[in-house]
Amino acid sequence: MSSDATAPATAAQAPPGPAETAPPAAIGRMAEIVVRSLVPVLLALVAGGLVLLALGANPIQFYADVWSGGMDFGAWQDTVMRMAPLALIACGLIYVFKAGIWNLGIDGQFLLAGGVIAGLAPELYGNMPDALMFLILFIVAGVVASVWTIVPALLRAHYGVNEIITSLMTSFIGINLANILIKGPFQDTASNVPQTEAIPFTNLLPTIPGTRIHVGVIVAAVLAIATWYAMSRTSFGLRLAILGANARAAAHVGISVPRLILVAFMTSGAFIGLAAAAEIMGIWGYVRADWNPAFGLLVVPLVFLARFNALATIPFVAALALMTIGGDLATQNAGVSNEFTLLLVGLVLLFMGVTELLGRRRSLGQSYLQGIKRRKG
Repeated sequence: MSSDATAPATAAQAPPGPAETAPPAAIGRMAEIVVRSLVPVLLALVAGGLVLLALGANPIQFYADVWSGGMDFGAWQDTVMRMAPLALIACGLIYVFKAGIWNLGIDGQFLLAGGVIAGLAPELYGNMPDALMFLILFIVAGVVASVWTIVPALLRAHYGVNEIITSLMTSFIGINLANILIKGPFQDTASNVPQTEAIPFTNLLPTIPGTRIHVGVIVAAVLAIATWYAMSRTSFGLRLAILGANARAAAHVGISVPRLILVAFMTSGAFIGLAAAAEIMGIWGYVRADWNPAFGLLVVPLVFLARFNALATIPFVAALALMTIGGDLATQNAGVSNEFTLLLVGLVLLFMGVTELLGRRRSLGQSYLQGIKRRKG
């Protein structure tokens, strides 16, 4: 009798096994993350559609033209190639954002690295195998952009100077220094337009057989996987996460915070330099003065939407590449400015902030920002 009476109570008090609770919890967390990543994008598209209506354009036709301009008649290959620099920049930003620091000097690092290798390439072209030339140019681009991050990194690491301000300042200097080089020692004297001497299109980065997609896309994909692995499977990624969550805790557990800040900054710059090399050596073969694709700030919201996961940035990068390639046709047909893409990015940022606020109040999913905790109760 006693044993019969106590058996159900014991069973009732036993905690459920991991198999019973883990899958629903994991699915719930994944759903929350997906919702908070996609909702800002969808809201931005809706708000952008309302702006188009106010301008007298048909939003449905506009978004259809974006798809057509970015995918039809082989345009999908241009979209895929545009993904290469965007994905590499996204990977570079993950290293600093994961550590809770900001590198907003992207455009200066990109253009300075691009200007240097565009000026160096004609000196190397024809004097060595193309494969060796490209290897040298990629390394040089990575080193130049990486070195350009040292000043804001050291000021943040040793003096606590706000890296947002210093990286933006060095970006301005880098952009203008690149133009000085292109209009000065690197200028092609045979051209009336200030630009570097061009590498023949037939000798740019090799293409994937059967397509005109250059191998820089493969490089970007491999480095995205490497970044995901570094962030999720290595002690380096763990140290960056600890630093991003709490710098004092990082120092307390023996992490050299100044050195890690410097390494994160320089790694970020190296990836941005590789992005410049992929774009210039894969598409253009030269750089014209005052050219600035301004990829940097376009990529920033994608990294937050992907929660600093390099693989999760891929669909967002693909969407941005589609918008930037197909947007030319869409804006032309709709009679609106080419800057409409920037408007959409701004709307994504706005709705990210709104979603962050509502998510924290309702304890919905993971925060966009490292170290942000949900308010209790």
